Amino acid sequence: MDSRYEVEFPVRGDDFLAAGEASNQIKETLVMLGVPSAISRRASVITYEAEMNLVIHAGGGILRAIITPERLTIVATDLGPGIPDLALAMKEGFSTASDRVREMGFGAGMGLPNIKRNADVLEIDTEVGRGTTLTATVFFGRQDAREG
Repeated sequence: MDSRYEVEFPVRGDDFLAAGEASNQIKETLVMLGVPSAISRRASVITYEAEMNLVIHAGGGILRAIITPERLTIVATDLGPGIPDLALAMKEGFSTASDRVREMGFGAGMGLPNIKRNADVLEIDTEVGRGTTLTATVFFGRQDAREG
């Protein structure tokens, strides 16, 4: 890959039937571009968890992947309610998902921790009433440290 490649997908809030489509399309794009499988696996976790957060908590948003020869950057942007306590939201098992969402098998409180675990760099810009932008970066060539 010699240059920058970008894909972007709208994600509808509360649309559990379509949930996962954007992350699957991003994974297919990575495979098509020849991104190593270890990177693709990490990216799949990040994109799926970010997409589910858009569906469950934010009323939808945009999921974007920017691929360069050096890195993959995944950006999830929404105009949802924002995250009131980011430190608490980063704790495994903490969730603000509704009972309805939990009954469907989602909202276990692992989304942000799983994203953090699979990203080399994670930045979250959030403000209550304004929304959230999550930016997760995976550097190519560093996947070996995450294997095993």
